[in-house]
Parts: sequence; C-alpha cells; structure tokens
Amino acid sequence: MVSQQSQVYKVLLIIIVIVILIMGVTLFLIPPALFPDASKGFQVLRSMQLGSGFNNLVAPDQGDISKNYTQFFTWWSPGQYLVPYFFKIISGVNLGKGIAITVTIAELCGLAGFYSFFRKIGFTQNVSVISLVFIICQCAFMVPHVYYNGGEILLFSFEGWFLYGCIAFKKPGLKLVLFVLLSGAIGFFFKSSFLWMYAAGTCCLWIRLSENKGTFTFIKNALWCGLPAVVLLAVFYIFYISKGETPATAASGFKLTVAALSYPLASPILTAFSVDDFLNGLLVHTGKQLLSEQWSIIVLMFIALLSVLLMISVIRYEKNDTYRLVLIVFYVVAVLFFGFSYLRQMEISMESRHFRIIGLLIAPGIIYLTAGFKPVYKFAFVVVLAAIGINSFSYLIKGYQFNNSFAKGLTGVAQPNIDRASLDHVIKLDNENKDATFVFVGDDIGLEILHNRVISLSPIGDDLKIDIDEYKYTGHGGPLYIVLPESYNGPKEKMVLKSFPGYKGFYVSMLSDNYVLYAAK
Repeated sequence: MVSQQSQVYKVLLIIIVIVILIMGVTLFLIPPALFPDASKGFQVLRSMQLGSGFNNLVAPDQGDISKNYTQFFTWWSPGQYLVPYFFKIISGVNLGKGIAITVTIAELCGLAGFYSFFRKIGFTQNVSVISLVFIICQCAFMVPHVYYNGGEILLFSFEGWFLYGCIAFKKPGLKLVLFVLLSGAIGFFFKSSFLWMYAAGTCCLWIRLSENKGTFTFIKNALWCGLPAVVLLAVFYIFYISKGETPATAASGFKLTVAALSYPLASPILTAFSVDDFLNGLLVHTGKQLLSEQWSIIVLMFIALLSVLLMISVIRYEKNDTYRLVLIVFYVVAVLFFGFSYLRQMEISMESRHFRIIGLLIAPGIIYLTAGFKPVYKFAFVVVLAAIGINSFSYLIKGYQFNNSFAKGLTGVAQPNIDRASLDHVIKLDNENKDATFVFVGDDIGLEILHNRVISLSPIGDDLKIDIDEYKYTGHGGPLYIVLPESYNGPKEKMVLKSFPGYKGFYVSMLSDNYVLYAAK
C-alpha cells in the first residue's frame, strides 16, 4: 500500500507541473517584454537575419553615421537569442511566442533537474518537492514571465542536471571526460557566466572522486577533471571571448569597498528569500529606491552576517557530506569570484540574479533545517514562505496585466517603451524607407525595424549625466528618425539632438500624447 507521504509528494509534483503549464499558456498568450541584456542579444540576431556573420552586431558607425561597423558580440553568450529563435523557426510562431515556449520548457527542465539532483544527493522525496515549492515562490522564478532574461532562465534549465552529473560519477574515464566537455559547452552556450559554476562543479567532482584515496589518485583525478576543462576554456577564449569586449576587459581598476565584499557573502539570503527583490534591489534598483545608500550598506552587512550564520547552520545540521561539499564549494567560489570582480570594478552588477544558484542549492538545506524546528518556528517559516510567494505571484499577475496592455509589433514581444499609435507609425516609416536610420531610447523597439538601420541609446537619467562618447554620432547618412518620450522635452531632448551634429532643421511631430518624432532628411 502506498504511504500517505508518498501520495502527498506525488500530488505536489502534479500540482507543480499543472501550475507551470498554466503559466506557460498564459505567457504564450501574453508574451513578455525584454530584459536589457536579452534585447542586445536579439539585436545581434536581427543583424544576422539582415546578412551579418554569426554573432556579429552591425550598427551605424559613430565616427561616420553613413557607414556601418561590425562587432563580434562576446559580452553575452548566443544561446539567449538562438534558443528562442530555434523554437520560433520549428513552430512557425513569432519571436514573442518562441520566447514563451523557451521559458516554459526551461522552467520544467530546470525543476526536473533540481528535483533529480536533490534526490540523488540524498534528500527525501518530501524535502525535495517542498524545495521545488520554495524555488517556485522565489521572485526570480517569475521574472522571465514578465521580462525575458535570456541566459538566466536558460541556465536554470541546465544547472540542476549539471549538478546531478557532478555527483553521479563514481570513477574517472572517457564518460567523465565527455561530461566535462559537453556540460561546459552547453552551459557556456546558455550563459558565459556559467564558467564560475563550471569551475565550482568540476572542483566538487574532483574532490569527491579523490576523497580518502591518496595523493597519487588526487593528482591523477585532477588531470581527468581538469585537463578537458582547461582545453575547453582555451577553445572558448581563442574562438569567442578574445574576439571582443567582456566585463573583465571593461574593469576600471581596484577599489576596496564594503559592498564588494558583503554582497557575495549575503547571497544565500538575498537569493533564497528574494530579499533583493523585496527591496527593489539593495544596490542596483529595479524600481523605486526604498532605502538610502547608507542604510542599504548597513542592511547588506547585516544580511551578510545572517547568511554566513545560515550557511554554518545548514552545514552543521545536514550530515550528508556530498551536499555539504557542493554547498561549501559553490559558496566559496562565488564569494571569491564575484568579490574579486567587484573589487576590480568589472561591469558586473550587484544583483542577486548573478548568485541565484546559491539560493537554489541551499533550498533543501533550509527545508531540512526547518523540519527540526519547534512548531512555532515552523509556522513562522511557512508565513515567511507564504509572504514571498504572495509577493512573487503578485508581481507575476501585475506583469501579465502590464504586458497585455503594451504595444506589440511584428516580433510579438511586449514593448513598454512605446505605445501602439507610435509603434504603428514607426513601422509605416520603416516600410516606406530603405536608407534611413532610426534612433530609440533602449534596445527593444529597434527589433521591430526590418528594412533600415537602428541606433539604440541608453536612457538619460534625471541627473542628465551621459557618456558623450556613447551618444555622439557624426556625419550624415540618409533620413534620420529619432523617437523620444514626451518627457524628454527640454534638456534631454536637446542632448539627444546635439548628438547628431550632421543633421539640422529637425521636423517635430507628435506620434501620440506620450511620444515625439524628430525627423531630419
């Protein structure tokens, strides 16, 4: 007779699958907007569709706008735009719906991977499935349904299976070498930042295979695990990374700050309990800033201390040596990698999404730890989990409502930075011209332009600070159409128009109540 506990875990798994499928259908009907990183990736895809080489971004040259420059795009990996494009091609739908298919499959694969990993590493069926519920309640799980975040969701689909492989092998051999090579290639294709996870996972694999087997075995297994990884990294560097700029090449020098050290240490609580999302970002704000800079640092230091205590508690209470090894190695590597990156001021933002795997890894440890609490503390944890879930689902519902109201062009993705009337007029101009250049604030609107060139400018903040080198385009190259929000009227408008000194006598027309067209021929 099947036990009641077994029935409970099966029911929860069925509910989880149904919920994800419902979310997937909703996303198919209401495709998401684009996260800035993904927008840039799709700009590369647009260039490729217009005739450029693989992974090349073609855009007007700032030194002479009549010419183009070509850049091999190494900042992000190509998976973020090639995977949705693959589903678009095989299903015959538009890009927005291709993204919806990508997100749904990625979330199902990701949850299946982490469930398999949690079971393989020794957690019970109930702890494993409750850990999935914990993961689903996290705000990060809802983000790709509102803003497609490219490599983030693709990496989630693969991380659990990668971790599963890192603990599944019992001895070195050809299969191990193939796993190291194939997993590294897949992970890098999805998101280049997978490399630090790749290093941590390979280290776990090496230590686990060599544990208590002597120095010679330790060195021999280092070759089995490390040599193929080094070869793969060399291939990545020669044929991809070295061809363009990366966050490392954009580093601006060493600077010691409290945040650079505290943020990686705080990652367990920032990610697992969605604290960074609750606060609209402690240091990089995704909405209204809730805390002053001074209070943000104080809160961050406190969360860092709590995170270290949480890690110590989970490691001490959980007796599974393999799980403790994986958790410790990934946390230490994350702190070292990101801490060093932040100290060097690389262009890697202090956002919890970069540390998401820490919040995923610690989930079953938190559930297992909570199971040993007194009833009153268990109830408190349930309340906290419910609060996180309610906040996350509220964000999801609001996101669906906003995206449903936003304009949509030929791509089918939600366009929050332009309205329907303005987008229709822009598409009409695109169809009527073949040698024009369109200028937009942001990277997403330009994806709707099929016949002309596009310049994407960064938004201008209220402090009116811009990078002149990034904004200025000299020369003259056919008609110029600049679309700006009506709120740019004044200093911001003048700053944009002065960035194109080769054009004079702009004709101004209102596309709608909210957007203005500046045209010069």
